[in-house]
Amino acid sequence: MIDNLKIYYFTGTGNARAVANWIAEYFSENKIETEITKISPSLRVGADEVGKNSLIGFCYPTHGFNAPPVVIDFLLRFPKQKNKVFLINTRAGMKLSKLFTPGMSGLAQLLPALILKLKGFRIIGMQPMDLPSNWISIHPGLREKVVESIFMRCKRITQNVAVKLITEKQFFKGLLSLPLDLMVSPISIGYYLFGRFALAKTYIAGNKCDGCRICEKQCPVQAIQIKNNRPFWTKKCESCMHCMNICPRKAIQTPHLFVAVVWWLIFSIIPLFLTSKLAPKDSFLHAHFNLVFWTTIFITGLPFVFLSYKVLHFLLRYRLFNWLITYTSFTRLPFWRRYFAPKKYLKGKS
Repeated sequence: MIDNLKIYYFTGTGNARAVANWIAEYFSENKIETEITKISPSLRVGADEVGKNSLIGFCYPTHGFNAPPVVIDFLLRFPKQKNKVFLINTRAGMKLSKLFTPGMSGLAQLLPALILKLKGFRIIGMQPMDLPSNWISIHPGLREKVVESIFMRCKRITQNVAVKLITEKQFFKGLLSLPLDLMVSPISIGYYLFGRFALAKTYIAGNKCDGCRICEKQCPVQAIQIKNNRPFWTKKCESCMHCMNICPRKAIQTPHLFVAVVWWLIFSIIPLFLTSKLAPKDSFLHAHFNLVFWTTIFITGLPFVFLSYKVLHFLLRYRLFNWLITYTSFTRLPFWRRYFAPKKYLKGKS
């Protein structure tokens, strides 16, 4: 018997919040007490805050084919219990004509499920939710009409999930794509260990920035600092896209030319140069050239990313350089739409 529902969610642009709201609304309509809590780096939950018969849900986006690090950290410090839990990860849903295309989960469900299972919880549901992709660094936001159609479809799916939860029926649709998820799991691990820190350094405040500091104040993980009167993205950034999509002047950009040059240096020029010096021909190490090459990337990659980003941030104070970087960013183009979940789906208590 379910006494109450507790949902913990993390979101950058509202997708996971919408799912949490839909489930909570259905439970409230059935006279079951609900509580929705946003996950943050500072959130702590005591064992006494989770009732014995509470149903617990976790809703969050998929980052790098994995759960966001802030969610993983929260689950690791979540108290051990034996409650029933369910997992819902939103992932990059798209639409081609009338065909809805799914995203991929990777370890976004498997890793949280393993953590919770080891803590004694009983997993009763795993469901991916293909809400609109928000990765504006890669593509423009979807058109409003497309976003609405994807939301209507996902709302129906979520309502079916809520019915199963309230009747205590198990569902594991998240395991249907297990072979594909395992195939991309090396990317999931690489993202957690390396990629997330590199991606954190792919955001700048371009020449339209007026210093309003909204991005700093609203960052869900407090990853943005103001340095030299300009936003600076620290390694804590989750690439949740919140800042880029809420900036009123669309001043936050991905400097595509800069990123391309830096990553070319990291994955090609620098490791090739260093490897040629460390493993010259006819040497023992030359027989293991590939191993030396990838080891060099692993050792030098992130330090070079951090250093180059600091140099970039310093040079952005100069108008000509700022103009050059801004105008070599695709995200500044007029047709490059931003994305945020429709406000009507975000109303509710949290």
